[in-house]
Amino acid sequence: MSDIPEKLQDLLETFAIIEDRQERIQLLIDMAEGFRPVPESIAKSPFPEEARVPACESEAFVFTETQPNNTLRYHFAVENPQGISAMATAVIIDKTCSGAPPEKIVNVPADVIYDIFGRELSMGKNMGLTNMLNMCKVEAAKCIARHSSSG
Repeated sequence: MSDIPEKLQDLLETFAIIEDRQERIQLLIDMAEGFRPVPESIAKSPFPEEARVPACESEAFVFTETQPNNTLRYHFAVENPQGISAMATAVIIDKTCSGAPPEKIVNVPADVIYDIFGRELSMGKNMGLTNMLNMCKVEAAKCIARHSSSG
């Protein structure tokens, strides 16, 4: 999958070798602890509805910041303090997709959520987390369109 961001590919390879479910859960909890909410310079609560992730139980919101090199920096708000999976997903997307070429972000398959969280993920949780990723992909596609129309 060389057509996705390299840092994401590396992370997926790490998760692929973790067979123990508890070890995977602990790694995701540790990642979630690194969650930092969207800076107020980007967005303030109450957040706009168009930034709300559809079907997300954790009331997550996605925001982007265009970087000078025409890449995006992803920011998230997770309104539910129990939204550990959404927080972990936010950290993963920020660390692996922020600054990556938008052309690679749009290629990320939705099932990477299962690759990260495992197949035991409930349908509802999978839908919310996949929608977080999908919103990031939509923003990457908009970034590509802006860049191609301005250059």
